[in-house]
Amino acid sequence: MTTKAAASKVAISPARNSAAVLPPDQSVGYLVREAHRAFLRALGARVSRHRVSVGMWYFLRALWEEDGLTQRELSRRVSMMEPTTATALESMERRGLISRTRNAKDRRKVNIRLTEEGRRLREVLLPYAIEVNRVALAGIPGRQIPLLREQLARIKRNLGADALADAEFPRHNPATAGRRTPLREARHKD
Repeated sequence: MTTKAAASKVAISPARNSAAVLPPDQSVGYLVREAHRAFLRALGARVSRHRVSVGMWYFLRALWEEDGLTQRELSRRVSMMEPTTATALESMERRGLISRTRNAKDRRKVNIRLTEEGRRLREVLLPYAIEVNRVALAGIPGRQIPLLREQLARIKRNLGADALADAEFPRHNPATAGRRTPLREARHKD
């Protein structure tokens, strides 16, 4: 085994002691974060030409798929906290991209609808997302792209399941991660 391969194997193995090291270039989380930040910078530079922030982009994208969502549904679709959604929607409303109306069946709910300008931007902004994806995937053989998508989706599912497990069995630190205590026991421990 080469030194690089051995280092890689150690770097991705679960930590057994405090001396374990995970260099950033061996951390999938770090690499995904950096790739995501690069996507945001590239997309942001393009959509900002039309006075649209990356934050607005997420909501526009969801509304292009299904207009008239409630604020809560929209928050869930883009995985944002509701206060963040409310702030973004205020900006989008001032910009003339959306309108908000009370739901006719449930007055507690507010439905978000695209304005004509919000709908028009679809044809302008979606090509930017396609371009950013093309730039990001340059040099990766086309036959490997479905595998990349599949593996990223697997990572998302794995971490989603782990977050659900943590909600029921909280972890206090990595050293005790294998010894989970049910949440109701953890709450009632002295």
